[in-house]
Amino acid sequence: MTGEPLAPVAFDRFPDGELLVTAPVEGDSVAIVASTVSGDAHIELLQLVDAVREQGVSEVTTVLPFMGYARQDAVFEEGQPISARAVARVIGHVSDRVLIVNPHKEWVCDYFDVPADSLDAAARLAEPLPGGLDPVFLAPDENAESLATSVRDAYGAGETDYFEKTRKSPTEVEIAPSGADVADRDVVVVDDIIATGGTMSESIAVLNRRGAGAVYAACIHPVLARNARLKLARAGVEEVYGTDTLDRAESVVSVAPVVADAL
Repeated sequence: MTGEPLAPVAFDRFPDGELLVTAPVEGDSVAIVASTVSGDAHIELLQLVDAVREQGVSEVTTVLPFMGYARQDAVFEEGQPISARAVARVIGHVSDRVLIVNPHKEWVCDYFDVPADSLDAAARLAEPLPGGLDPVFLAPDENAESLATSVRDAYGAGETDYFEKTRKSPTEVEIAPSGADVADRDVVVVDDIIATGGTMSESIAVLNRRGAGAVYAACIHPVLARNARLKLARAGVEEVYGTDTLDRAESVVSVAPVVADAL
């Protein structure tokens, strides 16, 4: 989409488990696109940057469709690291510019010591939704309602709301839409990440108990770890839609136009 050539990147692994990437390139400027979904992915990214620097590239833009370790963005218990800051310092040190698709918290961009920008791909999630709906677009909490609004605006119909948690007892928490009536309404639950599927499946179950019509789940980053997809199916989800920031069966829409515009 940018009109620039793609480098022929090759990946290999030594018998002892160490990784090796090879990326012959030409020119002074390159963009490296890497979803750092694992520790190995981080090593491969650093090797790619070093490989192109070794060939004389002077300007490297690192694109992180999915930034791994970004959810550990604070010290939650004594003795823990701020993992988002740790990886940002390393990636920023070897890059000239960084682009991140919907980091879990936008302010993780401040951890980089080079210009770093977040890209919003939420509107892309409207594309795979069935036509002719008049749905409620629901966010997991009030802070994420802007994601639901972006999808609603791109879809062109419906209203937005968010889930609200009410503590009933020391061990019981009730979640429900804060205001919208979902009875007999189709609902699209929108989040930035579906990881284990626990929160999303709980939300879907609540909607079904309240008489919602078809319930769809849409996320930018379909991590879907372990049995997350099974949890969502058991909760009664109609479909799960994600973008291609991660390679999953649910990755039905691409963030490439958003990245290309930023580049």
